[in-house]
Amino acid sequence: AVVSTQSTGMPVQKQTRAGQRTRFKAFVAIGDFDGHIGLGVKCSKEVATAIRGAITLAKLSVIPVRRGYWGNKIGTPHTVPCKVTGKCGSVLVRLVPAPRGTGLVSAPVPKKLLSMAGFEDCYTCATGQTATLGNFAKATFAAISATYAYLTPDMWSATVFTNSPYQEYTDYLAKPFVKQPKKEVKY
Repeated sequence: AVVSTQSTGMPVQKQTRAGQRTRFKAFVAIGDFDGHIGLGVKCSKEVATAIRGAITLAKLSVIPVRRGYWGNKIGTPHTVPCKVTGKCGSVLVRLVPAPRGTGLVSAPVPKKLLSMAGFEDCYTCATGQTATLGNFAKATFAAISATYAYLTPDMWSATVFTNSPYQEYTDYLAKPFVKQPKKEVKY
């Protein structure tokens, strides 16, 4: 299986008495472009350590992705099965099914995650502070993970019907009721 990783990093600073302390925050997405995606976030003093840690966390957070159809069920599943949303911080990402051939109508951050997850066509809608890359990526990941959280009729298990008690014990219930005489109890 072809597994791809995509990473981005950004410096984050903490103001101390002696100046600033800079650390590097790495975001790593890992996917096989065929129904699996993982996202890892790690902060460290060095870029390489942050990326290495984020890759490990991304591998540990791999989830299955459910894909579906926009219209008729022709060919392989190509889009999200239904409208799903994910939220992180102020960022809310909504994924909407799209017809075959539309492509990924999205900003660069969700587009990367959606393509790694194996979606070919999808509309997206994002609200909030999407410039916050970490929250934007996490919200998209939450929306992708919500595809299996939605129970649709094709996932229902077969219902096994049992007889009602009236039907099951019909022979006993059909017998006429005979009142038993009371027995005297001697103490």
